Amino acid sequence: MGDDKPNREQLKEAQAKVLAEETGITQAQTTDLIEMIGTDYASLLREARILKKRQTPPSKS
Repeated sequence: MGDDKPNREQLKEAQAKVLAEETGITQAQTTDLIEMIGTDYASLLREARILKKRQTPPSKS
């Protein structure tokens, strides 16, 4: 049996990239979320959107 760590890391990196592109947060932030939450995409998407909302300054009316 081979070591699947490099493969797992590549998948995490790819997921972080896609999540960053979809939500507008940085890839570093998505990588941190993956480390904290795991790889469940629905959970990651929810948390990334919350994080993005917190970073966006309120619009002036």
